[in-house]
Amino acid sequence: MKSTFFTLPLFLLIIITSGKAQEPMLSKEEAIELVLENNLGIKVAQNTQRIDENNASILNSGYLPTVTGIAGGNIDRQNTEGQLASGDSRRANGAETRRYNASVSVNYTLFDGLGRYYNYKSFKERSQQSELEVRQTIETTILQLFTVYYEAARLTENTRNLEQALEISKDRLKRAEYQFEYGQNTGLDVLNAEVDINTDSINLLNSRQQLRNTMRDLNLILNRELSEVFVADTTVRFVSGLQMENMQGEAKENNVRLKIAEKGMDINRLNIKAARSAFLPTIGLTGTYGWNESTNNNPLAFLIQNTASGLTGSVNLTWNLFDGGTAITGVKNVKIGYENQEILMEQVEQEVERDIRNAWDSYTNALYVLEVQEKNLQTNQNNFNRTDERYKLGQVTSIEFRQAQLNLLNAELAQSQAKYNAKLAELQMLQISGQLLNVDF
Repeated sequence: MKSTFFTLPLFLLIIITSGKAQEPMLSKEEAIELVLENNLGIKVAQNTQRIDENNASILNSGYLPTVTGIAGGNIDRQNTEGQLASGDSRRANGAETRRYNASVSVNYTLFDGLGRYYNYKSFKERSQQSELEVRQTIETTILQLFTVYYEAARLTENTRNLEQALEISKDRLKRAEYQFEYGQNTGLDVLNAEVDINTDSINLLNSRQQLRNTMRDLNLILNRELSEVFVADTTVRFVSGLQMENMQGEAKENNVRLKIAEKGMDINRLNIKAARSAFLPTIGLTGTYGWNESTNNNPLAFLIQNTASGLTGSVNLTWNLFDGGTAITGVKNVKIGYENQEILMEQVEQEVERDIRNAWDSYTNALYVLEVQEKNLQTNQNNFNRTDERYKLGQVTSIEFRQAQLNLLNAELAQSQAKYNAKLAELQMLQISGQLLNVDF
């Protein structure tokens, strides 16, 4: 039994201690730079914004004229027979007529019922809304980034704590073996120490595996090689001076969901005005410069060659007095769309109000839990130190020592979890209030 228990820890320790190398630190600032530069979701959102910017340019506004060039040629070959006034008949076989033409036309709409004006403004509003959507994507991605980053930091701390627990268990095994050799305890203490080393070794291996998996998740968000290794910064700094009233005010002013909904309201108002333009006339200008040439080798023809060129201009007015009700239906539908946007706006306002209150409660509760866990950690640390001293003096059993060790380890893990939970709760609240991109991480 003794050799069985001891062989597995040695094998595990070889795996645990092998292949360790100094890994580079991935700071929070560097992680933000990488995600802003490489994240695929952000790139897609930015490309969508570029499309909306193109749509909002003067080239898509309808304010510029259209220029059309037309050119053509025609060849006509016929057999012709005719009778002159004198009574003589003449015949022309294979008489050929050639005609060529070219023209350039310019069309410009002077007035279209202000439809293009409101459409152009609508495109501008949509472009600004797209900027807000990019910001929303960035905020969501950064929050996702730090959710994974802080998980990597937590697992890093957990791994260190488990390494310390393993070292304590190894020292305890050595002590138990010495005491057994000198007859100060039974072999049961040695077996218990070996079992605890097995447990601590497996826990450490599992923690390191979880850490590697989390690193891959973070590399995926950063869009870099999944095999990249790094060390996460375990330092956590909280934003000071946060107050509930200020957070509520910031949320009403800066929450990105609210701003996107507000832009949706503006776009729908412009859509209503654009739809009403169908009831007004359209006035346009047309200018054409044309050239025509015709040649005819028919001896019966009056003109053998004819060339003409000139400039033509016109003003036209079009007024669709009744289109079967299409325009009326269109106006009604965009008004309904505006009503839906008003309902959506009210819903978003209520949801943001709820979210900021929930986030504040979660944040304050997480800070309180962190404070309690820090005190609990200090208590368990003091208890372990005293138990360790008494264990060395033989005043407590190995079971009592192990229990104190586990209590300390659990307190360390709970304190680490509470610290990162509090920071994530803070970041979620800052996102809802629209301040996530304005703070230091």
